Amino acid sequence: MGNKGLLVGLWLLVMVSALGVVHTTQESRALTARLEQAQRHRDELRYEQERLLLERGAWSAYSRIEQVAKDKLDMRAPKPAERVLVSPEH
Repeated sequence: MGNKGLLVGLWLLVMVSALGVVHTTQESRALTARLEQAQRHRDELRYEQERLLLERGAWSAYSRIEQVAKDKLDMRAPKPAERVLVSPEH
């Protein structure tokens, strides 16, 4: 009976080990999927950041031009009374 008990014990250990491998493999796949999702999200955020930086640059260039026009050229937006509409026929 001693050898039979040892064989049963070894068989149980092999089964537990196999179940551990299956569990670890499943966890690894789930974590890999989460990693890929996080990397896609990171890439989307980088794209958004680059877009916003370009937009900020465009707006800052516009405000810089407006500031130079006001300060150095003494320009300003016309008041409503100063505006003249020209028809396309003229």
